[in-house]
Amino acid sequence: MRLARRSLLAAALVMPAIARAQGSAFPTRQVRIVVPFPPGGGLDALARALADRLQAAWGQPVVVDNRPGGSTVPGVDIVAKAAPDGHTLLITADNSITSNPHLIRGMPHDPMRDLAPLSHLVDVHQMVLVHPSVGAGTLAELVAAARAAPGRFNFGSYGNASQPHLAFAALMAREKIEMVHVPYRGLTPAVMATLAGEVQMTLAGIASGARHIEAGTLKALAVGKPTRFEALTQVPTLIEAGYPEIDPRTWFGAFAPAGTPPELLSQLHAALAAAMQQPSVRDRHLLTSGYTVHVRTPEATAAFLREDFEYKRRLIATAGIRVE
Repeated sequence: MRLARRSLLAAALVMPAIARAQGSAFPTRQVRIVVPFPPGGGLDALARALADRLQAAWGQPVVVDNRPGGSTVPGVDIVAKAAPDGHTLLITADNSITSNPHLIRGMPHDPMRDLAPLSHLVDVHQMVLVHPSVGAGTLAELVAAARAAPGRFNFGSYGNASQPHLAFAALMAREKIEMVHVPYRGLTPAVMATLAGEVQMTLAGIASGARHIEAGTLKALAVGKPTRFEALTQVPTLIEAGYPEIDPRTWFGAFAPAGTPPELLSQLHAALAAAMQQPSVRDRHLLTSGYTVHVRTPEATAAFLREDFEYKRRLIATAGIRVE
C-alpha cells in the first residue's frame, strides 16, 4: 500500500510538468502565414517555399493566405489582431510596415507597435525598367525625354506609395519633370503592362525582369543595389547613375502579433533561419532572385525597422506623396 501511495504521489507531481511541457509545444495546430499581396510575385513565392519547409519541420499544416488590396492594410490587420501564440504570422514587404504609417490616416493598427518583428529576411533590389519605345538608354536620357514632353510618359506601380511610386515620384520631384502614375494590383500586372506598352516604365527585380531584358522587350536603366548584379553587369546602380536618393529600399520581412512571448519569437526565428538555408529555398528563390539575404534576429530587425521608418519618412516627403 505504501508503495502504491508513493507511486501515486510521484505521478501526481510529474503530471503537471508533463501538461506544462505539452502546453508549451509549438505548433499545436495549423499555422497561417498571411501574405497581403496577390499570388504569383516574388514575395508570395518565397512565403510558399518557407511554408513548405516549416510544415516539414513542424509536422503541422502551414498555409499561405493571400489577402491583397487596401495598400496591404487589411491583410496586415489580420495578424496585428491575432492571438500572440505564433499560429498566425505575416510575411510582407516594407511598404506595409515603414511606409504606410506615413501615408494612411486612421489605420486600424500601428505596424511598428502592433507587430513583433521575427526577421528582416532579404533586401529586394529593383531595376528601373522601360519599354524600348521610350528610346532612353540611361536615367539621364529618360529624364531629358520626360522634360521635353511633360505628361507623355506613364509609370506602372503596385499602388499608392509602392516602391515604383516612391522612386518615380522622387525622380520627378528632384528633376522637376512630369509623368503619370498608373497603379496596378501587383508587380506582375505592372510588368505586363510595361511589356504591352500600356505604361512606359516600372520597377521590378531580377526574377521578374531578367528574361525580358535578355529578350530585348524591356530595357533596364539602373538597379537599386550597392553593386551591380553579377548576372546583369551592364546595368548600372542608382548610385552610379547619380540617383542614390530615389532607391525605395525594398525588403521582405516576417512578423508575429505583438505580445508574442520572446522565447516563441526566438523559436520562430530559428525555424525561419533554418528554412532559408534549405536548397529548395536558397537555390530556387534566393540566389536566382538576386536578393541580399539577412535573416536578422528579432532584436536586429527591430533596430533596422526604426532606421527604415525614418528613411521612408524622408523619401515620402521628398516624393511629395500625400497622406490618404
